[in-house]
Amino acid sequence: MEEIHFFKEDCNFDLRKLKKHKSWLNQLAIAYDYEILELNYIFCSDEYLHKINLEYLNHDTYTDIITFDLQEEVGQNIQSDIFISIHRITENAKKLNIAFTKELTRVMAHGLLHLIGFKDKTDSEKKEMRLAEDKALELL
Repeated sequence: MEEIHFFKEDCNFDLRKLKKHKSWLNQLAIAYDYEILELNYIFCSDEYLHKINLEYLNHDTYTDIITFDLQEEVGQNIQSDIFISIHRITENAKKLNIAFTKELTRVMAHGLLHLIGFKDKTDSEKKEMRLAEDKALELL
């Protein structure tokens, strides 16, 4: 049975809005033949995520998401902590002229897709990731 949890740190965000997302995330993992053992989404402020970016990745930048793969063995199981900046999501949604909830779910899927094996360093990888995100949003 999957264990998906939502937390918040240093931000004002109503986690109750995400109840239906647990089954969606599980469906997304299953679609790629993965099983979620433990998946923690931590919604936080820009500053909170910036500190994590500095401390663990040595990046002095603001970002919308950081995914930590906690799975010790290579396989089809997922154990992870995913940190998402609510401030970045809000700002990016405004820049892209889309709803906050659409950008939030896209970024939530993005983190899970990284754990499944999708990358986004090259242009072709970014295109593949975007297609997978779009597919994920259709599942919701």
